[in-house]
Amino acid sequence: MEVLIFILGLVIGSFLNVCIYRIPRKLSIIKPSSFCPSCGNSIKWWHNIPVLSFVILKGKCAYCGAKISLRYPVVEILNGIFYVLAYLNFGLTISLPFVLIFISALIVISFIDFDFQIIPDEISIPLIFLGIILSLLPHNSINLAYDIKDSLIGIVIGGGSLLIVSLITRGGMGGGDIKLNAAVGAFLGWKAALLTIFIGSLAGSIVGIVILKKTGNRKIPFGPFLSLGACVCLFFGESLLNWYFG
Repeated sequence: MEVLIFILGLVIGSFLNVCIYRIPRKLSIIKPSSFCPSCGNSIKWWHNIPVLSFVILKGKCAYCGAKISLRYPVVEILNGIFYVLAYLNFGLTISLPFVLIFISALIVISFIDFDFQIIPDEISIPLIFLGIILSLLPHNSINLAYDIKDSLIGIVIGGGSLLIVSLITRGGMGGGDIKLNAAVGAFLGWKAALLTIFIGSLAGSIVGIVILKKTGNRKIPFGPFLSLGACVCLFFGESLLNWYFG
């Protein structure tokens, strides 16, 4: 079963690459079909098999020979690995499809924010409503948001805490980050939303110091680090909180 879940993750990961490229450029994610960004030629299905086609084509376009970014197979493999981890943690439960969507959305958000320093509302806002829907379902096996009350409080505290930071720092925190953490709160509850900020801030500070020393760049996107914190909370949040408060 794990192999099938991994293959599903690879296939969905291929679609995530489409989203990462097209959404910030305001292009449709449905039409046209996949094309080479360099020459514009449509990509045949046998040139678009996750990971395998990249290896066979040696990382180059079949038409113009332009280099294909290593990011494409990385996104596919990353999504596949997380899908397997989600399956192993949550099993074939009613929560699993929601978890998989949550993970894939975090991957798309991370790469878009890294490239463009934006977190599209088209992704974060639907995630908030998806988290609310999940909290209404019976036998929800996701670890921290147990009911609708936890989900709604998570939205308020998750988004509100970063909104306060943004007001204090006068724009130091973007609106996309606020909505993203509101979505984390909707899925995982308010405790996990605060833990996500802590983990994201810690990881972002460490990486930021390294980047500052090497490049002098003081501005790094926070979305990837929030996404990292959210994934940690998704799989280990309850254990971490029990350990801390215990």
